[in-house]
Amino acid sequence: MRFFSALLFTVASSIIAQAAKTDKPNIIVIMADDLGYGDIGCYGAKPENLKTPNIDKLAANGLRFTNGYCSASTCTPTRFSFLTGKYAFRQNNTGIAPPNGPAIIQPGVETLPSLLKRAGYTTAVIGKWHLGLGGPSGPDWNGNLKPGPREIGFDFNYLLPTTNDRVPQVYVVNHRVKNLDPKDPLWVGRKKPSPDHPTGLTHRNSLKMDWSHGHNSTIHNGISRIGFYTGGHAARFRDEDLADEWVKQSNKWIETNRDNPFFLFFSSHDLHVPRMPHERFHGTSGLGFRGDAVVQLDWCVGELVKTLDRLKLSDNTLIVFCSDNGPVGDDGYKDGALEKMGNHRPNGPFSGGKYSVLEGGTHTPFITYWPGKIAKGTSNKMVCTIDLAASFAALTGVELPKDACPDSFDVMDALLGKEDAKGRRHIVQQDNGKGGNYGFRVGKWKLQRHDSKRKRNTVVSNKLANTPSPRFALYDLSNDQQEENNIADQHPKVLDRMKQRLQRIIDAGQSRP
Repeated sequence: MRFFSALLFTVASSIIAQAAKTDKPNIIVIMADDLGYGDIGCYGAKPENLKTPNIDKLAANGLRFTNGYCSASTCTPTRFSFLTGKYAFRQNNTGIAPPNGPAIIQPGVETLPSLLKRAGYTTAVIGKWHLGLGGPSGPDWNGNLKPGPREIGFDFNYLLPTTNDRVPQVYVVNHRVKNLDPKDPLWVGRKKPSPDHPTGLTHRNSLKMDWSHGHNSTIHNGISRIGFYTGGHAARFRDEDLADEWVKQSNKWIETNRDNPFFLFFSSHDLHVPRMPHERFHGTSGLGFRGDAVVQLDWCVGELVKTLDRLKLSDNTLIVFCSDNGPVGDDGYKDGALEKMGNHRPNGPFSGGKYSVLEGGTHTPFITYWPGKIAKGTSNKMVCTIDLAASFAALTGVELPKDACPDSFDVMDALLGKEDAKGRRHIVQQDNGKGGNYGFRVGKWKLQRHDSKRKRNTVVSNKLANTPSPRFALYDLSNDQQEENNIADQHPKVLDRMKQRLQRIIDAGQSRP
């Protein structure tokens, strides 16, 4: 009798544990860098230009959103908003983070990973960080790099600390620079450390990738960067190996944490300059290194899915694929991106791209995939990366404090493709965390507010056009996706209503209902 009682108890416990795990799926957010709406096959990229079978497979077997957004057209503010559920323009230090920038998200702030930790998840970020490290004086590269990801809800981090066109080219594992030799300390600064320090200006002929504007300070791996650094030679990585390292570390972490609910933020860097994919991807796209980087990104996605399949985790794992901002051609290096663009349109049907509040800057690929839970299809619901905090909290049964994630909407039903689900009613777009230019979409209407009275509006020319613009302009996206016809004069009441509503959202400090 005791044996059968014990057996029944064991079976019941197993069923309960399995049910609990099913209620709390593993979650992986794959955030691409500088990937445009038209850069992958399922969003219109032609196979003669780019083949992205692994991402396309996610879309074919999941839900592809035609109105998916990130919240800003540059990386730092989007990543800040994704983790905090807060528009970056509400915080005054969320411009593009410099090499020695301090931690932008401070301990005590409720974040997406901290919410999931309260739900019992193990959490990790692997890949590009670019949200600062350390206290007010910035990172101590030779000591403990804190606060950082582990102080805001991540159990583990394996990082590119800034972005790869900014120094230093080292990995940060939890609180330390990996493989740093104390006899060769790392120094990072804004000024040239010595008169004979090699730079992209003084040693331009030695570069394997030339620069077009900026990006001409310290040279590493034949590529000059923004900022200066010395030392840390044993810790430095090779650009070509970044994607392989992210996949290797992610697969290792997934396998280690397979028995409990986990959240992985896989933070890609592939398309961001300097674009230097692994040698095995060179020439795979016909579009130069930018296209080859898209192929490499697709490979990364495929490798993660293979691991989930091998570990039999796929049916209990929700994958969200998105991008941190729209595309850019020449972003500081002469890598052939513009010259080899051909008929490829990285921003798809939209105008604008990175740095812009036109649709191409923030209207990006957005895919949700969860076998057996998300029906295959396409959704026109409006969703945004800023909404993942509130949505995941709802999915996992975590109460969202009233003052947390002030601009994150619960759109979980839309992400799951449920019938009668509602997406966002409106979205505020911004060009950078310091504010200045905004886009505001409500339904078919789009307001552009250029406080700088200038806008960047192209990704396929030799320069980012910074052209004069009226402070306010109004567009009907239902028949003008290119935002070419300013109809503010024809619809003064709509213009006034949109202007007032945007200002109320900015002033209120919160837009979440």
